[in-house]
Amino acid sequence: YCRVSSKSQELEGHGLESQETRCREYARAKGYFVEATFPDTITGGGDFMKRPGMVALLSFLDAQPDDQFVVVFDDLKRFARDTRFHFDLRDAFRRRKASIECLNFKFDDTPEGEFIETIMAAQGALERKQNGRQVAQKMKARMQNGYWIHDAPVGYRYQTVSGRGKLLVYNEPFASIVKEGIEGYASGRFQSQVEVKRFFESFPDFPRNKHGEIKQQRVTDILNQPIYTGHICSKTYGIDWLKGHHEPLISLATFDKVQERKAGNAKLPMRKDIGSDFALRGFICCSACDAPLRSS
Repeated sequence: YCRVSSKSQELEGHGLESQETRCREYARAKGYFVEATFPDTITGGGDFMKRPGMVALLSFLDAQPDDQFVVVFDDLKRFARDTRFHFDLRDAFRRRKASIECLNFKFDDTPEGEFIETIMAAQGALERKQNGRQVAQKMKARMQNGYWIHDAPVGYRYQTVSGRGKLLVYNEPFASIVKEGIEGYASGRFQSQVEVKRFFESFPDFPRNKHGEIKQQRVTDILNQPIYTGHICSKTYGIDWLKGHHEPLISLATFDKVQERKAGNAKLPMRKDIGSDFALRGFICCSACDAPLRSS
């Protein structure tokens, strides 16, 4: 069984490959025949039944209840980094009559061995929680320095800049599309958020969900997102309207106008028969009778 905590470790660090190599060398030295390898790319904390590779391993053992297997781990931290689930997993293997062996730790069912194992499991859990705390602190500090750290919003992408790390930059043509959509709503060109959605949908390559749709919530999120003004806000980290290092798509005045329009009375959706040829339909009246001018 091999496990790394993140996709980047899998792709960049060759962690799974090196773990498997060491485990295979260990098995060969012990005279074991390797039946299968079960890799995982997931954190070691939490329920082990949420790890696809571990579930596959346990299912493999369940399918062959009369055979006795040895499960080999590269490191005790690959087993579990949560004290409770460490011993739950130990019990799961014990019920299946499977032995477990680790390259850098000897499992011992004596009272002394269980005590040492408990300390080692608790140490792994402590390190995981400390690492999580450090990551959260670093993320907050970077946000406080004016850098966005979450997924890039529509219209932006991340670009690595020397001395500054990953920085949000325009992602064309989507940046221009988002800008036109927001400014169009602010100016009244689009009378409702539905019309903004229809505008976005007119571009086949505009980002959609896995079903190929642009949900109305996506439009609302775009209209409510301060990051397009060049500022950063985060309830998680207690950051409110901090000037960011990225270039804005819209002005603060445009953003404020959008919020004013959203808070005002709802408008009827634009008629479908209003196009670029008759853009002023309904806005101009006859000077003699006050009737709205028609296309004819």
